Amino acid sequence: MVFPRATGILLHPISLPSRGGIGDFGPAAYEFVDFLASARQGLWQVLPLGPPAAGNSPYSSTSAFAGNPLLISLERLAERGWIEPAQFTGPPEHVGMIDYDEVSRHKLPLLAQAARNFLEHAPAAARGRFDRFCSDNAWWLEDFVLFDALRERCNGQVWKHWPRDLARREATALEAVRRELASEMALRRVIQFAFWEQWRALHRYCAQKSIRVVGDIAIFVDYDSADVWRCRDLYRLRDDLEPEVVSGVPPDAFSATGQRWGNPLYNWDAMRARGYEWWIQRLRWATQTCDYIRLDHFRGFDQFWEIPAHEPTAMNGRWADGPKDDLFNQVRDALGGLPFFAEDLGYITPEVHALRERHHIPGMAVLQFGFSNPGAHVYLPHRLTPDRVVYTGTHDNDTTLGWWNSGVSEEERRAVRNYVGACEDGINWGLIRLAQGSVASLSVVPLQDVLGLGSEARLNVPSVKDGNYRWRFQPGALKPELAQRLAILAEVTDRLPPPVPERPQEDFAA
Repeated sequence: MVFPRATGILLHPISLPSRGGIGDFGPAAYEFVDFLASARQGLWQVLPLGPPAAGNSPYSSTSAFAGNPLLISLERLAERGWIEPAQFTGPPEHVGMIDYDEVSRHKLPLLAQAARNFLEHAPAAARGRFDRFCSDNAWWLEDFVLFDALRERCNGQVWKHWPRDLARREATALEAVRRELASEMALRRVIQFAFWEQWRALHRYCAQKSIRVVGDIAIFVDYDSADVWRCRDLYRLRDDLEPEVVSGVPPDAFSATGQRWGNPLYNWDAMRARGYEWWIQRLRWATQTCDYIRLDHFRGFDQFWEIPAHEPTAMNGRWADGPKDDLFNQVRDALGGLPFFAEDLGYITPEVHALRERHHIPGMAVLQFGFSNPGAHVYLPHRLTPDRVVYTGTHDNDTTLGWWNSGVSEEERRAVRNYVGACEDGINWGLIRLAQGSVASLSVVPLQDVLGLGSEARLNVPSVKDGNYRWRFQPGALKPELAQRLAILAEVTDRLPPPVPERPQEDFAA
């Protein structure tokens, strides 16, 4: 499909200047949506919203379906009587990088207390919504809350190190531990209910402002996840439960030794034998929670980089065949369409382009990549087509100012100056204008580029494990004159947001 022409901002909710040390679905999120609306932006692209596994990356999660509790707004819980406002303290707006350890120590006990209060005192209407949530989502929720409770009981150990009968999901052991952990599981059900009520209310607010939410699907799941623990046969594990092979990419522009992501690889034969049920559930869930979906590492659906698990880097891997057309044919039949676009950056074979084009899935272009050599010119506006989503940079790039100041060779610098022309207002605005003025159907700009920030605001450095996903923007940064500037640019480039079609009325609280 070719999306209706629009433009928008890339910002993970953790980067909002919310109260409590991390961005969440509270007042700052609604203020950001109001800014998008005043700036005539039709898109808000978020990254995955799942609970983090090892590290803080949203692409490494303990569940493909659950939400990250740290994104729940305590203020909105207080508004609904789940918690007393006096129980959480701190300045109304917290400035500075995210300290995940401190945030978790402060916030998770308060969420647990709010969940206990809900279970003890929830009014009938709220209790009815909760019961329906649990019933409708039992297919993923029950395994996740058990997994999460067991993970805490086992001091955060990876599930393969749990007692053998639990690691191998023996029926008698699972039945007993469900009884033992019933109260802990109940709290986790409530926390997930709170997450999804708040997210869907925020999503609905976006729709009312003609803003579509762009979600993100990481192609692989984390080994230490409820998904792998629940369905071990869908992954290539050895008899001792260790991965046989793991995911990554070969050496590229980001890393000379490649990237060894370490996720267990899928057993695609087993997936196929089950009619790709897990993938259909995953993508249906994504389309229910967002409007458009970015498919991360699209190449992996055609061929994926298979690394023997004992290898310390990604250098000694090999390309292996993915599900190709078979998966997308079945997903289309099940969902009635494919509202996706593909992350198809880097070295992409003709076969991958053909797979994407056969299924009318738009690809991506990143302007920062377009100046390094003639082969990279496919990312520049004169080579684009409407079936593209164009970015100045992504969450994996340095900010445009950071790239310009420290990541550009003199040859690239000359090419940029000749292509972009004079940029008295900064190279970031030069690339923003290029993206907006292109024929690509969607144009997305990281908020850091709109704010004109340097490398200090970079969100992620691929292949570097520590220090990522910590940036938050300053309160007061979203000035009216900035919104006006974006609105004028959206108008002159014919990217004013089209209305969002109404979805069926959902039964949840605002």
